[in-house]
Amino acid sequence: MLTIPDLIKGKRDGRVLSDEEIRTFVRMVTNKSIQEAQIGAMLMAIWQKGMIDSEIQTLTREMMSSGEVMSWPKSWEGLVVDKHSTGGVGDKVSLVLVPALAVCGCKVPMISGRGLAHTGGTLDKMESIPGFNINQSASQILEILSSVGCCIVGQTESLVPADRVLYALRDATSTVDSLPLIAGSIISKKGAESLSALVLDVKFGQAALYKDLKGAKELAHLLVKVGNGLGIRTGAVLSCMNSMIGRCVGNSLEVMESLETLKGRGPDDLMELVNTLGGVLLLMTGLVPDLSEGRKQIHEAVTGGAALSRFQAMLEAQGVAREAAMQLCSAHTDYFKVLRKSEHQLELQSGADGTVLDINGLVIAEVLHNLGAGRTKAGQAINHSVGAELLVSVGQRVAKGDSWLRLHHEDAALPPDLISRLQNAVKLGNADTGVRPKLIEELLLPS
Repeated sequence: MLTIPDLIKGKRDGRVLSDEEIRTFVRMVTNKSIQEAQIGAMLMAIWQKGMIDSEIQTLTREMMSSGEVMSWPKSWEGLVVDKHSTGGVGDKVSLVLVPALAVCGCKVPMISGRGLAHTGGTLDKMESIPGFNINQSASQILEILSSVGCCIVGQTESLVPADRVLYALRDATSTVDSLPLIAGSIISKKGAESLSALVLDVKFGQAALYKDLKGAKELAHLLVKVGNGLGIRTGAVLSCMNSMIGRCVGNSLEVMESLETLKGRGPDDLMELVNTLGGVLLLMTGLVPDLSEGRKQIHEAVTGGAALSRFQAMLEAQGVAREAAMQLCSAHTDYFKVLRKSEHQLELQSGADGTVLDINGLVIAEVLHNLGAGRTKAGQAINHSVGAELLVSVGQRVAKGDSWLRLHHEDAALPPDLISRLQNAVKLGNADTGVRPKLIEELLLPS
């Protein structure tokens, strides 16, 4: 039998690993019978030499099987769905989409992650709501899905333990951007949810992991192929991430904007993503005959108020006090009676007359990260109240002195260089109107 050094050497030299060799590697990662240095060496070998489709499929399946795989009642067959985003700025889609899907008859056991670097995490947004508990056991998840139809939870200790080890070491070994490792990590976790259908929001643009459409499309095709190979009906949406989604960035502020959307007052770009991603899932489960009908049903679930009621029920099921949940979900409320408000707010003014041609979402996210809204390493505490509200949109005419951004921050005095970076994030021009890039570039649906 080959030793671990033999396996590392084989992959380093470009050899295709057998199913048994990959199984041995994942098993040893899971039971901690392999040195961290050897894991790091294998990750680097995979990063350098890549993997063919069959290797990626086996790696993903073995990672998925490294821990508990969830099981659901027979009556839910074909209805258990989820969505995954590759991360962006102001990406609060899940908070609106999850309850809307539940209203439309799906079961949504969304296992989410935390934010790292400039991208926000769904769990961090939900934890800005006092009392919301993301730590739920498999039996509790089953109970919540039975009564509410949806939940937003963290990865349990028993789900995909191999990924927990590999994920941490990928960061430390600069192998985060390896396509086989990305696919294995994302799809193994979704596979452990025993999904019927999965939609992936793969983003490209200046505020996304992939800056160009070509790289994002390559990842999307791979994820769709691996997901379908595991028996999950998997589709993808390629969406542009240059600026930000909606008008709010920052955990508490994004919860507020999500609630406003669930009350029928949401921004167009957020609703377009919610309707499209939800429509694709309803189509893949067979609940609707075509994408148009799927989009329509999701839209009605949100604008009609049913998704808001379901969101409130989810909050209560996951530990939020009934009074607080009702207050957040009432038609007109002061959100800051429940959510924490930052100590200071500062409005930034336009330095000139002109039309807003572009707003760099990456710069805004990085500044907020520096002010405490994000983390630089796993487990680091964050400030849920730090954020920003966009007061203008691309294509809008502004005059010198008009406010374009409201910053929510904790420190009385802000570093001048951060203010300067924010001011440079908005690009003005002389055009009559600015053109916002097309939000959704392409859909990849399983055949």
